[in-house]
Amino acid sequence: MRAFLYRLAWALARPLATPLEHLGGGRGKLARGLRGRRAAAAARTAWGRGAGAGGEAGEPGGGGARGDGAGRDPRRPLVWFHAASVGEGRQAEAVMRRVRAARPSWQLAYTFSSPSAARWAASLPVDLAGYAPFDTPRETGAALDALRPTALVFSATDVWPELVRQAARRHVALAMVSGTLAPTSSRRGAVARWLLRPAYAALEGVGAIDEADAAGLERLGTPRARITVTGDTRHDAAAARIATVAPDAPHLAALRREPPDPRAIVLAGSTWPSDERVLLPALVAARRRGACFRLVIAPHEPGGAHLDDLERRLRRGLEPGVTVVRLSGLLDAGNPEPPATGNLAPGDLGRGKWDVAIVDSVGVLADLYTTASIAYVGGGFHGKGLHSVIEPAAAGVPVLFGPRWRGSRDARLLLEAGGAVAAADQAALEAALTHWLTNEPARASAARAARAVVERGRGAADRSAQLVVDLVERKLSATSLHPTP
Repeated sequence: MRAFLYRLAWALARPLATPLEHLGGGRGKLARGLRGRRAAAAARTAWGRGAGAGGEAGEPGGGGARGDGAGRDPRRPLVWFHAASVGEGRQAEAVMRRVRAARPSWQLAYTFSSPSAARWAASLPVDLAGYAPFDTPRETGAALDALRPTALVFSATDVWPELVRQAARRHVALAMVSGTLAPTSSRRGAVARWLLRPAYAALEGVGAIDEADAAGLERLGTPRARITVTGDTRHDAAAARIATVAPDAPHLAALRREPPDPRAIVLAGSTWPSDERVLLPALVAARRRGACFRLVIAPHEPGGAHLDDLERRLRRGLEPGVTVVRLSGLLDAGNPEPPATGNLAPGDLGRGKWDVAIVDSVGVLADLYTTASIAYVGGGFHGKGLHSVIEPAAAGVPVLFGPRWRGSRDARLLLEAGGAVAAADQAALEAALTHWLTNEPARASAARAARAVVERGRGAADRSAQLVVDLVERKLSATSLHPTP
């Protein structure tokens, strides 16, 4: 009955995909994601036949796919990793890199659901990266027949019931890494538990983040004997990324341009308008109480219209005379004739004369945290929940966020360690900003506490990779196949 109802829901919803692909001119996230997933099965089939990726990374022509080499080599085991978006993908990345290093002869594939992961996925150390197909019997079956994976590994929570069902029928090993079930997760509801239970019960090896997650996954149907607490690979991924940041990278050097500015940098990352409505007046009030700082703000939606609106709100909400620039303008400051940006004359851009910088590019936020004295992470005043707080913590930066954080384990760990403050409202945010901006020892202590949380969490990726390798090799042994040395 569960399978019938699930398939019926997809049969009713699937025809709506085509008209929705043209919504808003076809440029929005929903439209791009639908196009990518519609093309995914064909793209996987093309790669499986040795025809390459069938399209550019992040482009709908190949289902958002990138392929290396000639395609699927049936003589080599293939591990298919899947994660919903960039956050869960980074958790999987830490495992994929270790599996690649431990078993270089194996092939790796990576799929995602959200278009926000398309560009990022193109940089992964895998043989194939692209969208997951729609979760229908025909499309998941076609992808599985093309890829012929030895194992299918889900990251965090994004388990698709039909994909699991079809994979189990083909005797594909099923696993999960960084398995988690947040207290606020919709998967805890009665309907979701009923619908998803067979999929979670089919998982053969699960690396849970902690004991609470292990218990939650057991309630969803995974036998406890198949669950091991391995930790959160996000900590390994964040630490590894920070370790590779080049301090002289153009987007970092632009913020540190000579002459040096002694003011602290408050970096507000992944902000929504609901965050900005609280943050901006809190910053103004903190400045009036003696705090001295510059603001770098990276909105969650860095599109042109939103950036224009944000710049207008910054000019209205901050004190007169505050100079507002865009990061692209600072990067262009080395050109002979840089464009005028904000209310600065072109010649001033190269001399570090700015008070607020708007980040108008993607993929640089984690790097930018290394320039910050304090990080404000968005989503805590927004209905969709808090964004990643572990990246600033890995950079050794104390973290501020709004009241809607309880779905984030990392936020809880940072609060318990003293590396973060959750502000319930504007007054609380103003007080926290003022305290850390005017009390350097307190700020330094919080920074050390934040970094220590990340250090304590490291090692999860090694344990998770070993879980995957062991599962794959058991499967190979059971089918009398052996990995190429």
